[in-house]
This record gives sequence, C-alpha cells and structure tokens, in this order.
Amino acid sequence: QVQLVESGGGLVQPGGSLRLSCAASGSILTIYTMGWYRQAPGKQRELVASITRGGSTNIADSVKGRFTINRDNAKKMVYLQMNSLKPEDTAVYYCNADMITVAGRYDYWGQGTQVTVSS
Repeated sequence: QVQLVESGGGLVQPGGSLRLSCAASGSILTIYTMGWYRQAPGKQRELVASITRGGSTNIADSVKGRFTINRDNAKKMVYLQMNSLKPEDTAVYYCNADMITVAGRYDYWGQGTQVTVSS
C-alpha cells in the first residue's frame, strides 16, 4: 500500500517557525514532483511549493522568502521549512507526490497536517 504521511504541524505564534515532513512508503518505483498544498477553511486548496526530482523548485508568491522546500530522494521524503509564519498561513497542509508504483503512475496525497498560527 502506497502512502504519504505528513508530520510536524501544530500551533505556533506569529513570527515563529515550523518544519513539515512527508514520508512516502510502499511499492514505489519512481517519485517525480513532490509538493505541499494547503487549504484554509472556506478556501480552495492551493499550491504552496513543489520540487522536482532534480531539485527545481516552484514557490507560491505568498510564501516566497519565508518558506523553503527540499527533498531527500534516497529517503523518499520532502520537507517544508516555514519561517516568519503569519496568521494567514493557518491551514491544513497536504503532501502531494507524482509517483510510479506497481499499480501505475498516479498522483498521491497525504492525510494532511494542521498548522495554526495564532497568539
């Protein structure tokens, strides 16, 4: 069974930092682009950051300069370092990965981890 499991969410004060991690496991043959999305209450899910297998990144303008994405291909993990957090960063953060597994090539999602920025 292929799955993505996020960790690292929680409650943080404005200006604080959090690091999210996402681990891919199962019968995975290749992982292409990995990314982080977020969804705030009443809003659509939006891309926060993505990273290709080769390390090229795409960062949303709203978090550019504050968030950093990186990955460890050997460990099948992707990370999101979030600094200078703002209340508007509050959302459920989802890990996403484009993967080839024994079942074929699919887009996979994690279950989400809550990030709350509040004093």
